[in-house]
Amino acid sequence: MKRQLTHLPGRFWLWPSFSAASLLPHQTPATNSWLASSKLHSAPGMALQDVCKWQSPDTQGPSPHLPRAGGWAVPRGCDPQTFLQIHGPRLAHGTTTLAFRFRHGVIAAADTRSSCGSYVACPASCKVIPVHQHLLGTTSGTSADCATWYRVLQRELRLRELREGQLPSVASAAKLLSAMMSRYRGLDLCVATALCGWDRSGPELFYVYSDGTRLQGDIFSVGSGSPYAYGVLDHGYRYDMSTQEAYALARCAVAHATYRDAYSGGSVDLFHVRESGWEHVSRSDACVLYMELQELLEPEPEEDASHAHPEPATAHRAAEDTELSVGPGEMIPGDSRMPAGTETV
Repeated sequence: MKRQLTHLPGRFWLWPSFSAASLLPHQTPATNSWLASSKLHSAPGMALQDVCKWQSPDTQGPSPHLPRAGGWAVPRGCDPQTFLQIHGPRLAHGTTTLAFRFRHGVIAAADTRSSCGSYVACPASCKVIPVHQHLLGTTSGTSADCATWYRVLQRELRLRELREGQLPSVASAAKLLSAMMSRYRGLDLCVATALCGWDRSGPELFYVYSDGTRLQGDIFSVGSGSPYAYGVLDHGYRYDMSTQEAYALARCAVAHATYRDAYSGGSVDLFHVRESGWEHVSRSDACVLYMELQELLEPEPEEDASHAHPEPATAHRAAEDTELSVGPGEMIPGDSRMPAGTETV
């Protein structure tokens, strides 16, 4: 059977229905079985792999260039923890994140400045990361570590939801994250987060640190600006406050922290976790917000002197009565005159 050659520009010839089987000189029983198996491949590249005996790398398994789980690429004979403490990079972290629980849910707020030492790496980053519809968390520490571990947490919670048929509680998510990160204690992993969620028991708030620390509470603030945020939160926090009061308190705390802390700034992100799920309330400029708060706290201007109230006459009458009641040998307080009965030398 004749096949027609197709001429392409540039001195190329195309043979129709070319495959690796056409490279064989003749057909034998062994080649017939090979041709039957090669028809299962739809792409010509698969047949070419069989001819060249080339195996594609397994993309599903772990990369051979990455260290094994629990192992680190450090010089031979060195302890990973000691090596990283001596030769590891020294990164200055700075941020302001806060979260508190109240009657209508959980409020999470954070600034948007990502700093790298004395430089501003990103002025508009998002430090509140959603995990699922009813759970989110604030991030403080190394940005790469926080993003990586939240992706791991999202995957594990999704797998558990598929196995059990329901979302895990906030306490279970905090315990899982704490257990996973505690294995890397002492290896310069820096993740400090506040998990905010709503489960079957109501609004819940947990603080988790990379060394395995896990705490439950009503108010948490993490980062270099947390001392300033705690001062505002301790003054105005009430569990039974309204939603608008909670919004104002969170904005005020982060704005004051960004004004005092050099590593915090940018904008103020505000999130609210309700029974129906979390929502992004607003993103406000931190500098503008702080100036608005200062204007509200300024005292009213004093009245003019012409409108000032005159001193009451009772004070003058009381002074006159005091002078009349003073005897000749007594001295009035503040009077520099000598008493009548005093001898002069």
